[in-house]
Amino acid sequence: MASCFSATHPHYVSWTSSANFGQSSNPSYVTKSLVFRCRKRTQCALQIHCPLMKARVASSSMDTTDAHIEENSSFSTLRELCKGHVPEHVINRMEEIGYVAPTEVQQQALPVLFAGRDCILQAQTGSGKTLAYLLQIFSVIDTQRFGVQALIVLPTRELGMQVTEVTRKLAAKPSQAQRQQKPCTIMALLDGGRLTRHKRWLKAEPPTIVIATLQSLCHMLEKQIFGLGALQVLVIDEVDFMFNSSKQVDALRRLLTSYSSSSNRQTICASASVPQHKRFLHDCIQHKWTKGDVVHVHVNPVQPMPSCLHHRFVVCGERERHSTLLLLLQSDAPQSAIVFVGEQSEKSKKAGNAPPTTILFDFLKASFLGCSTIILLEEDMNFNQRAASLIDLRGGGDFLLVATDIASRGVDLPETTHIYNFDLPRDAVNYLHRAGRAGRKPFSDDKYFVTNIIAPEERFVLQRFKNELKFFCEELFL
Repeated sequence: MASCFSATHPHYVSWTSSANFGQSSNPSYVTKSLVFRCRKRTQCALQIHCPLMKARVASSSMDTTDAHIEENSSFSTLRELCKGHVPEHVINRMEEIGYVAPTEVQQQALPVLFAGRDCILQAQTGSGKTLAYLLQIFSVIDTQRFGVQALIVLPTRELGMQVTEVTRKLAAKPSQAQRQQKPCTIMALLDGGRLTRHKRWLKAEPPTIVIATLQSLCHMLEKQIFGLGALQVLVIDEVDFMFNSSKQVDALRRLLTSYSSSSNRQTICASASVPQHKRFLHDCIQHKWTKGDVVHVHVNPVQPMPSCLHHRFVVCGERERHSTLLLLLQSDAPQSAIVFVGEQSEKSKKAGNAPPTTILFDFLKASFLGCSTIILLEEDMNFNQRAASLIDLRGGGDFLLVATDIASRGVDLPETTHIYNFDLPRDAVNYLHRAGRAGRKPFSDDKYFVTNIIAPEERFVLQRFKNELKFFCEELFL
């Protein structure tokens, strides 16, 4: 259901409901009108957890914050949901690309976003969060205005390339009448921010939308190459990853508080995983990263991972890992798969050993004949090499990708049918994001597989992931 709490003070909350639950036992049944008031001179955060809900936000004052949650009219198309908010040429282009029916997160989040509320979007991987915040951006930007109006910040170049591609597709092909207007310009700052042409462009005529990694963005902002005075929407994608990265957290906090003010912009944070989300909401308001009436839209909190994923594990000795993976690949004959490998330890690097990804990649190249396209993706590759790998993957056809966790947050490959954890991830959050590279086709009834290769002493680690993420895992015997 929905809950309300103050980020800074405990207070009493009054609930009133005009609905009669009757004999309904449907867990997705919602009240027709549910109103709450916070009896404190403070703003509060609204959390929406229930499916089929739509939030319409009333005006707030210093004394109360009112939120009305009503029965969703259950829009059957994205066009109906976006009508009156998103420009017609963007809606047309959206339908041409193939986005027609709204996903659950879009049903719940877009009314909140169109109302101008700051929002934390938390939903399963592949659920449509990116499209939700892009549609909100296109609903507020004005190409006739000067300056950067929307900023999307992401943790990896790969995710940045993916979001840039979708954004440019949506912005393309304006109608004949709108061709007289200034086009929407989109800039990607994903290479460290040192390219001269980017700096010239930013100084001469800032783009409408900037998509950037934090390192690239901060380089430009610190050099005062452009400012954020005209910023209307700030999106932090994979927000939990960025706050948990010691390399990025200080720069992220400066971006949220110093380079622009939360009172002058709409702030949207998105991720499939927001651990301790109540604490995060508290921090967002306390540190003024968002406004005080930030909304947490949490889709499917009971089932963190898509139900189409079938989890399996096989136990083997350390020396049998390569041969076990080969047997699995030969048995499964996956159409397209990703093999996740753990990071190389510092001790191994100092000893001059080859990275485990490279060792496995070479082994599969020599031994696995079931796939013609075997590709490597890891952090130590330069930007051009990583970009070339992604182009190869999106070229169509079968593929087998050998990757580190860099692919767990930045690669959208809907064709992926199998995930293999050659090494278990560090924690349950990373397991969720690795597994979420499969099963990314909305409204599909296909089954996808996540297979873990573990040592006998790693059973308890996998059990911990199962308990935390609430999934069943079948043991295989080869």
